[in-house]
Amino acid sequence: VTTFRMPEDFGSVLDKQVIGPTTENLIKSDFPVQSFKPKVQIAFQGLPGQCPRKIEVERRRQLYLTFDIAQLLASKGIDSNQLMPRHHDPDNMPTIEEKKDPIFPIYLPLNIYDNDEYDCRTPEEWISLGLEPGSHDRKPVPGKALLPTDDVLGHEDPKSQKLIYKWIDVGVLDYDKETELYLVHKTDKNGLVRDEEGRPILNGGITPEG
Repeated sequence: VTTFRMPEDFGSVLDKQVIGPTTENLIKSDFPVQSFKPKVQIAFQGLPGQCPRKIEVERRRQLYLTFDIAQLLASKGIDSNQLMPRHHDPDNMPTIEEKKDPIFPIYLPLNIYDNDEYDCRTPEEWISLGLEPGSHDRKPVPGKALLPTDDVLGHEDPKSQKLIYKWIDVGVLDYDKETELYLVHKTDKNGLVRDEEGRPILNGGITPEG
């Protein structure tokens, strides 16, 4: 009897051996599963006849996935690209006769209208969604951010007239209590949050070396 010798690339052999459909989630993601679950005010143990908590969470998750903030704003006649204040261009100011809107350019930053009275979670709760049970690493939390499409010019001059702002998928890395601002990172074409070397960004981007 000879000993059984496993092939060196045994993992790749198993990957090729697909028999029928599977319930396994084959989509790779840098976001924890619980970060996509909505918050519900339902008891963990319900009475007979009431909707179970897990079903209500899944129903809301499916409902929220159908929403698109850009489309919701557009349905109200709001151009997302016009939400960001820009440098004034006195040479190209529209006159009242042209009936262009707005005659007076936007100059107030969007964050002064922030209202967290109806937020379902505090910033600390949002960030804590990146913590998985049994892990000390905090992963990014999925979100949408109104960011310039040109990263270089966006960092140099966020109020440039040449910039185009769009709602972009991001990973929320950290939150600053003093400035009340979130640190976000754009996702790549595969929806992953990676650094320049292709490594997942954990713990707000802070490395063990600081």
